[in-house]
Amino acid sequence: MRAIVIDTPEHFGVTTVPDPTPGPGEVLVAPAAVGICGTDVHIVQGEFAPTPYPIVPGHEFTGEIVALGAGVTGLRTGEQVAVDPSLFCGACHYCAIGHGNLCEKWGAIGDTVDGAMAEYVKVPAANCYRLPESVDVVQGTLIEPLSCAVRGFDVLPRRLGDHYLIHGAGTMGLMMLQLARAAGAASLSVVDINEDRLRIADRLGADATGVHADALDRPQGWETVIDCTGVIPVIEDGLTRVRRGGTFQQFGVAPSAAKASFSPFSVYNDEITIVGSMAVLHSFGRAVDLMAKGVIDADTMITHSFGLDEFPAALQAFRDGSGRKIQIRPNA
Repeated sequence: MRAIVIDTPEHFGVTTVPDPTPGPGEVLVAPAAVGICGTDVHIVQGEFAPTPYPIVPGHEFTGEIVALGAGVTGLRTGEQVAVDPSLFCGACHYCAIGHGNLCEKWGAIGDTVDGAMAEYVKVPAANCYRLPESVDVVQGTLIEPLSCAVRGFDVLPRRLGDHYLIHGAGTMGLMMLQLARAAGAASLSVVDINEDRLRIADRLGADATGVHADALDRPQGWETVIDCTGVIPVIEDGLTRVRRGGTFQQFGVAPSAAKASFSPFSVYNDEITIVGSMAVLHSFGRAVDLMAKGVIDADTMITHSFGLDEFPAALQAFRDGSGRKIQIRPNA
């Protein structure tokens, strides 16, 4: 089969590799569409510590089941599914206490084992979720990032009437915006240096947008500040925007070696809560339901699609901040 293979950081291309064979409890999926994520860019750049090389990327995907491994029940060939990429060991301390996303042997399809930017990918049958009739196979690629956003809300206070500030109006920032609106936010402010993305944030329900939080005229700060950029100066600024007694969430993925500065006195004196949110945890099925309900404006979110051979152009479009969700269509 043909697949995008990242041999080493910044060295990648489309090549022919052996077809995967589903083992017991696995299914073979022909990916229909695969979203490009910031984590994929970190993998290309050698900035995502868990990733071994070479690897086939792609962890946000949907597709058709084309073969079943031994012992698989409840699924059929020909079904369209979204796939939770999470791979937890099930035996370590964190898995035992229900925090598989912190698994000591954490893995994910497309991050630590070969992913979906290929004509075929093998996945655990237990990770497959049938697509509802109201969600087509292309829109379904948004379920995985949405499941990460749902996990992000699981660790936030989620109080009705809070004021939110979101740094970053890319895919994840816009998803957090739409979830916050559905969760009863009193106001939603969004900061991004890309004015085209800010116009989309306005369309999706933001009350105020700007290229810097100073322009949003809320000197008392926000109860909930969410960083969706992973950019260190933005994170440092965001930590200063939290209202006393409020919460700062680190949602964006920063390079693993990056360091940020903050005021410990302010965290103490203002009783600031700082929380992280790592990937997916008990949230994929809920994301399927939210997509089926139309909580996310899928037509607005997906803007570009490319074939396997166009991966360099797709990657450059992502790096340039063009559009919103950019997809690879391996079997188009």
